[in-house]
Amino acid sequence: MTPFAYRAVDPRGRIVRGRLDAGNLADLELRLSRLDLELLHGKAAPPLRLPSWKRQLPRRELINFCFHLEQFLQAGVPIIESLADLRDSIEQPRFREIVASLVGAIEGGNTLSQALERHPQVFDGVFCSLVRAGERAGELPSVLRAISSALKRDDELAAFTRRIAIYPAIVGLVILAAIGVALIHVVPELARLFRSVGQALPLQTRLLIGLSDFVRNYGWLLIGGSALGFVAFRRALVSRPDFRLRFDGLLLRLPLVGDVRRKLILARFTGLFALMYGSGITIVDALREAEDVVGNAALREGLQRVGHGIERGAKLSEAFGAVELFPPLVTRMLRVGESTGALDAALANVSYFYERDVREAIERLQAGIEPALTVILGLLLLAVMSAVMLPIYDIITKMKI
Repeated sequence: MTPFAYRAVDPRGRIVRGRLDAGNLADLELRLSRLDLELLHGKAAPPLRLPSWKRQLPRRELINFCFHLEQFLQAGVPIIESLADLRDSIEQPRFREIVASLVGAIEGGNTLSQALERHPQVFDGVFCSLVRAGERAGELPSVLRAISSALKRDDELAAFTRRIAIYPAIVGLVILAAIGVALIHVVPELARLFRSVGQALPLQTRLLIGLSDFVRNYGWLLIGGSALGFVAFRRALVSRPDFRLRFDGLLLRLPLVGDVRRKLILARFTGLFALMYGSGITIVDALREAEDVVGNAALREGLQRVGHGIERGAKLSEAFGAVELFPPLVTRMLRVGESTGALDAALANVSYFYERDVREAIERLQAGIEPALTVILGLLLLAVMSAVMLPIYDIITKMKI
């Protein structure tokens, strides 16, 4: 199958452009005719190679995709017709092309899971494995409903984490901008005034003037060095697995934020693991798929050790208990699930507990961030005002004398 870029016309006379996999131009014309499109022009197109920052689709698109496809299949609509209807209703151009490619792949004899696997940048291994398990069990609508629910939970947790970052980021930018303007424009004028008087300046004033001179003379070097340092840091994270492992482990040990991050990752992992296990995927395969979605190298390495332990014959609770990254709650709930034969329910309970803890921890952080930022801002203003007002007060005092 070759990807083709085509230009076609729909029954309403509108021009439609897109990409579709086909064996040749005749096959492309046949596939488009099945979609009620008349081919105008088509040519072989190179595979899409998008930058990494453009590869991920908004999670809401995947939620809508799962929901609408589940509704179509539940109503008895054939999967090709369901995907064709979805393609026509999707407004996001790139996702529309992907769904059109799914239609072409299924028409070519692939299953839905096989068609999804051709787009790993959009549908990860967990998504494809769950769809494959649903196809084998004949429960694809139920699996799609479960995937949609899991994506909704992930979206809610992501929204909670964004709440922590937005307010401090805005306040921090405002503070940096105000300090930058003061150091570049205000402090130099005051420095000239103080030098003209010729009096001795207190330490904090000399430090402020020195910082102002450094920013004015070497500010470009500071900005350029910061940018180069950031690029080098990102490159090291990608190219050096040992550095990424140490850095991700450090993130989990940070006070307050590290604990929230750990609980957030464990909530997502346990929820997906319970979903995969309940769908009939083996424990080892579920762990292997979950390694790619935790988003933390330290926890990924821990899951690999858990998988190796299970392959050597250890119970799931024993394998998790041997890895210090996972707290006793996980091990305890897994042990209960193993003894009662309801491992998926136990994992779902762990996920629920962690989701609740994440929400409560984020609410506590939000409640503490505002007064902390207020105190920090007040201390900065106090330091600047003392450095500026003390020499002015001395000048005024001497003028009175």
